[in-house]
Amino acid sequence: MRIFRNLYRVGSEEHVASALRVQVSPSAFFPYNLTSLPPAVMPDTSLAVVLVSNGPGELATWVRPIAESLHRSILMRPRAASSPIDLRLVLVPCPNATGQEADAARRWIQFEQITPANQFWNLLFFPRRYGPWPRQGVVVFLGGDQFWSVLLSGRLGYRHLTYAEWVARWPRWNDCIAAMSPKVRDQLPRRFRERCTVVGDLMADLSCLARAEAPLPQGDWVALLPGSKRAKLCVGVPFLLEAADRLARLRPGCRFLLPVAPTTSVKELESFMSSSNPIAAAYRSAIAMVRPAELDQPWRRLITRAGTVIYLQEDHPAHGPLSQCDLALTTVGANTAELGALGLPMIVIVPTQHLAVMQAWDGWIGLLARLPGLRWCIGVLLSAWRLRRHGFLAWPNISAGRMVVPERVGSISPQDIANEASAWLESPERLMGLREDLRSLRGQPGAVSALVQQVRRLLPKALGAF
Repeated sequence: MRIFRNLYRVGSEEHVASALRVQVSPSAFFPYNLTSLPPAVMPDTSLAVVLVSNGPGELATWVRPIAESLHRSILMRPRAASSPIDLRLVLVPCPNATGQEADAARRWIQFEQITPANQFWNLLFFPRRYGPWPRQGVVVFLGGDQFWSVLLSGRLGYRHLTYAEWVARWPRWNDCIAAMSPKVRDQLPRRFRERCTVVGDLMADLSCLARAEAPLPQGDWVALLPGSKRAKLCVGVPFLLEAADRLARLRPGCRFLLPVAPTTSVKELESFMSSSNPIAAAYRSAIAMVRPAELDQPWRRLITRAGTVIYLQEDHPAHGPLSQCDLALTTVGANTAELGALGLPMIVIVPTQHLAVMQAWDGWIGLLARLPGLRWCIGVLLSAWRLRRHGFLAWPNISAGRMVVPERVGSISPQDIANEASAWLESPERLMGLREDLRSLRGQPGAVSALVQQVRRLLPKALGAF
């Protein structure tokens, strides 16, 4: 289609805006408009709230809390079966997604309908194949490329709200912009600033929500986060299990918690310690058994050959147990933002002796690093370039512009990390100071309820949803 070619040829929003103004709105991307369907085809449903997102991190930290708050604020299906309003989730293409996001979201029983990312383009062009759509609705962007939600709202003829963490890229086609900070609003052209409301950081609400969960047994708890993608897990699992074995020798009373990401499984974690993962041969640790949950032990337990007991938290997200841990050992990624929001001190590890398999970087870099035939060479070069050019890798450090949590990048060993973790655990005052630093970075809670109020404001009040 000519409009698609025009879009990707131009290089600025103003040029794109000019191209789209000729077509009146983003709905002109499509040969027909859903809102122009004959009345006989239109569904009985009165209104839909559609959340748009991408990867596992955004689903756990943005989508789930917002969806839960929406259900508390408005009667919606599937939880209120007779409501004229339903809540839907549309997943969009993303190089950092795992393909398991839809399955993870279904377990929450929050959405009347979930559209997987691999069906996004079909949804845009043939929405009637995905069931009836109401005439009115609101599309809420909560992760991914903001342009996807522009297209979807234009296609469906719905109102559009974007949660902008750093920048709002398409203010012309937003009815409302919910900004994380005043900096986002200040970057907007003056004529669009009145559409922007600063709601705060959605991540700041995580610690409040997590504190409502049951407390962990007493003791020094260390969380192990090896990652959620295969490229990170094949390094993170053997490295962190051996680090746990060595830390257990230094501090025999230490307890370990491993949250199992929704994109993997305990069985897959076991495979990363087997001969099918060549990196496992570089480490001494091994899995002896996985014990089932018992009446007095609600979690399954992974037992290493050295006898270290690691509790497996398989309910996602694990914010409640994580918020009560004393320290986390984690690979780099979106999980550092979650841990920071929970105020959990962490040591971020990037063992560069395994750079050849670390293709799990964000964006186009990660895509290039996965090219067949050139994977090893490009993976090493791009990973080394990123480490050299970017001062910080953990989200708390990136946000603060300074070193808040320790990042250990290099040819590090599990013993190095065990020694450092032991030193942190021996100094509760340092841990408390780090917790306070992390909490100050996230700001005050309340962003979730503020964003939900913006969604409510866009809903037609004639529907009686209030």
